[in-house]
Amino acid sequence: MKLNPENTRNLALAVLTIEAEAVSALASRIDDAFLAACTHLLECRGRVVVTGMGKSGHIGGKLAATLASTGTPAFFVHPGEASHGDLGMITRDDAVIALSNSGATDELLILLPIIRRLGVPLIAMTGNPASRLALEATVHLDVSVAREACPLGLAPTSSTTAALAMGDALAVAVLDARGFTAEDFARSHPSGRLGRRLLIHIGDIMRTGEAIPRIRPAALLGDALVEISRKGLGMVVVCDDAGQIEGIFTDGDLRRTLDRGLDLQRATIGEVMTPKGFTAQPDWLAAEALEKMESHRINALPVVDAEGRLVGAVNMHDLLRAGVA
Repeated sequence: MKLNPENTRNLALAVLTIEAEAVSALASRIDDAFLAACTHLLECRGRVVVTGMGKSGHIGGKLAATLASTGTPAFFVHPGEASHGDLGMITRDDAVIALSNSGATDELLILLPIIRRLGVPLIAMTGNPASRLALEATVHLDVSVAREACPLGLAPTSSTTAALAMGDALAVAVLDARGFTAEDFARSHPSGRLGRRLLIHIGDIMRTGEAIPRIRPAALLGDALVEISRKGLGMVVVCDDAGQIEGIFTDGDLRRTLDRGLDLQRATIGEVMTPKGFTAQPDWLAAEALEKMESHRINALPVVDAEGRLVGAVNMHDLLRAGVA
């Protein structure tokens, strides 16, 4: 066998075109049935149970995961296992979403009487509005496609893409209706980059106590350089006995001091520091501090409390280690 580059490229483009058309056709089906499905999901007091067989099951698993991560508690139940005990996972407070392109999947149809006795809403997503599953559902969402992208017309391709897109439309519509925010999303994804950006505060990662590079205004420049080197933050905070910040001295300030030609043996840090400077507070999101550091092209920030007293320090490396940058 040998790959024909032109045929391969043309077939791949045809797949994308056919699947794009299948998704585009769904726009006209965002109708009253879709709104009814969203309402059932919003009013569900328990969990949304998603089920499907084969490729539809894979799409159902993804839908359940998307719902769960966007504010709608959900899980996937394999229909084959459901009829052997797992149906006990469904309670009267739940809602069910069943996916089947044919609408005639035996493993799903056998569950219909039990779902009906429980009295829970059944949202069916099928490619056949005349199928038994579609007709017995509380709400039917039509995800039929004109043709599969598979040149044999056999492998589920366009049909699974359409079901996936309709599922995403459901999840996002319900997300918005719930008033689900980026902060809510972050709480569901604490290990993800977004979660870290929206959940980690400066107070969680700042250096405190003896790890803070600090010095008094009357100290010699040489002592300040020793403190910068020892603490490894690329700066030293100049503050009085009460912890009030009077200035900051950084690596950049050192270069400017050298250009001024001062006597480095006699100069005090108070003579060469940058007065006041930028600060952060412990309750800031680490992402806020990162934005401030990037916009002002600085690599480290002192952290102060509500009274302006020095309580910590943070630099770009701390943010990188926390996974915020």
